[in-house]
Amino acid sequence: MEVLLIRHAQPEVAAGICYGSLDLALTTPVTPDPARVVAGLALPHRIVTSPALRARDTAAQLIACMPDLPAADIEPRLREMDFGTWEGQPWAEIPRDALDLWAADLMGACPHGGETPAQVMARVAEWADALDAGSGARLWVVTHAGPMRMLAAHWLGITLAQTLHWSLGFGATCKFTLGDGAPRLGWWNRVTG
Repeated sequence: MEVLLIRHAQPEVAAGICYGSLDLALTTPVTPDPARVVAGLALPHRIVTSPALRARDTAAQLIACMPDLPAADIEPRLREMDFGTWEGQPWAEIPRDALDLWAADLMGACPHGGETPAQVMARVAEWADALDAGSGARLWVVTHAGPMRMLAAHWLGITLAQTLHWSLGFGATCKFTLGDGAPRLGWWNRVTG
């Protein structure tokens, strides 16, 4: 099975704002251009998207660029982390001691009262483990940077912390091959066009 992870396009939000579960529209015009994102990609058998507006709208934009694409299925387990009381706040205004607490226990701390990365990782991994890896199907997954990093960590058998320095811009794609042995990473952070 080929799984192409696609990060949603740029949401309408000021730089430096913490957002995870906020339901944000895309910028106008959509950036990057959806036609650039899908240029040169093989058509999928199925498209799955996070329920977040920015992911659903990105999927709709991608579908509009290419004839014969299937409609997208919504998968709640692919949503971004809920940052609780930090949602909508400038990162620079979040108390330093709360950020330090979170950094000291990346997977388990929850100073914001939302979800822990461990909780998000569990739901994302549950979705990944339910895939029919031997099917030979091609799947596009429109989601967020957090779940993309978590899927990479899960499939490659590494820690989430090891993926945090990997660049991942809006509209970036990451290709994985599942089945026939260990999952393989084809590319990371490919922006076409």
